[in-house]
Amino acid sequence: MTVTPQPETPQPEQGADDTARPGDALVKAGGIVFIVGAVATLATMAPLFLDMDPFPSYAWAVCMLMGVGFAISAAGVLRSAAAQRTAARASQA
Repeated sequence: MTVTPQPETPQPEQGADDTARPGDALVKAGGIVFIVGAVATLATMAPLFLDMDPFPSYAWAVCMLMGVGFAISAAGVLRSAAAQRTAARASQA
């Protein structure tokens, strides 16, 4: 049997996807803040199920970071979409 060579597929350019786009930092920061809020929520809810004294109210306020992180990420997505829309309009003109 002979081996038939496979046609070469074009490789994507190196670094093409590594460029930072507008809004990327906001999405990453929002994800981190969301995770911190999620961990705080789990830690705050645990005493309710483990028959322990509940945490003070400022611990519950830290749980609100989940919503804040979601809002920060949403702002990053909107900023990225606006930049892509602007770039598309500029390339059409």
